[in-house]
Amino acid sequence: DLSYGENPHQRAALYVRLGGPSGLAQAEQLGGKEMSYNNYVDADAAWQLVCDFDELACAIIKHTNPTGVALGASAEEAYRRALATDPTSAFGGIVAFNRTVDAAAARAVVEIFTEVIVAPDYDAPALEVLRAKKNLRVLRAGTPESATGLEYKHISGGMLVQTRDTHKLKREDLKVVTKRDPTEDEIRDLLFAWTVCKHTKSNAIVYAREGQTVGVGAGQMSRVDSVKLGAMRAQLPVKNSVLASDAFFPFRDGIDEAAKNGITAVIQPGGSMRDAEVIAACDEHGVAMVFTGTRHFKH
Repeated sequence: DLSYGENPHQRAALYVRLGGPSGLAQAEQLGGKEMSYNNYVDADAAWQLVCDFDELACAIIKHTNPTGVALGASAEEAYRRALATDPTSAFGGIVAFNRTVDAAAARAVVEIFTEVIVAPDYDAPALEVLRAKKNLRVLRAGTPESATGLEYKHISGGMLVQTRDTHKLKREDLKVVTKRDPTEDEIRDLLFAWTVCKHTKSNAIVYAREGQTVGVGAGQMSRVDSVKLGAMRAQLPVKNSVLASDAFFPFRDGIDEAAKNGITAVIQPGGSMRDAEVIAACDEHGVAMVFTGTRHFKH
C-alpha cells in the first residue's frame, strides 16, 4: 500500500508484475522517504525519457512533463544544462540519469529541493551525498531500457489497451520539405528535440539547441499556444534554436510565431491539409523543415 493516491483522499497501492520485463516498479530504493503514487508516476516518466537516449542524458520532470533535458560529457554537466532550461520549475522535481551518478553530479542535484533521483547506479561517494538528504528518494533502476509491450488506460466501464510508443526516429527517416536543407548541427538538434517532444504532453512544442532544451510548451489545447508558451517560459535565448512539434501544424501561424523568436529549423510529422502553406511559411522565413511521418501524441 502507498500512503495515498494522486490526492490525499484517494487510496493507492503499487502492484509489481512478476515474470515480465523489469522497470521503474522494480527499482531499488537506496534512501529517502517512502515513495508516493505521484513520485512513481513522475519518476517513470523521467526514466523512460532518459532511456530513449544513447548519449549521457539527464531529465528533470514535473507532473510528467520535462522542465529541462540535456546531454553532457558528464552527469554533472548534463544536470546543470537541464536545470538551466527552467530552474524555477525544477524545484521539487524528479531527476533521472541514464548513466551512473558520481559525487559531483550528486552534489549538484542536492543544491535545490528534489523529490526523487533515479539512475542506473550510484558510486559510493554519490550515495553518501544523496543519503544525507533524508527527504530525497534515491532509486537504482538498473540497465536503462525503454519499456515495451502493452499499456493500459482505464475508462468508465472498460479499459483501453495499446502497444507502447517505442518508435525511435533515425536520421534517414527525415524528409526535407523546404528549399533550405538543415545543417548537420541542426539535424542533431532536431533529433534531440524530437526525442524530448515524444515524452511531452500534447500539444507539445520543444525548443532546443546544442543538446539542451531551451523552452518547453506542453499540454495546450492549441498548438500555436504551445509555441508561444515554450518561448515565453524560456530562460535561455530562443534565437538560433530548433523547434519540434509532436503533431502537424494545422495552420501556418505556429511557424510564423516561432520565426518571430528566431528559430532556424523545424521537425514535425507532416500530414496536414495545409502542409503546403506551412512549408511556404518556412521558406518565407528561411527556416529549414523536415517531416518525420510519425506522430507522438501523449495524453
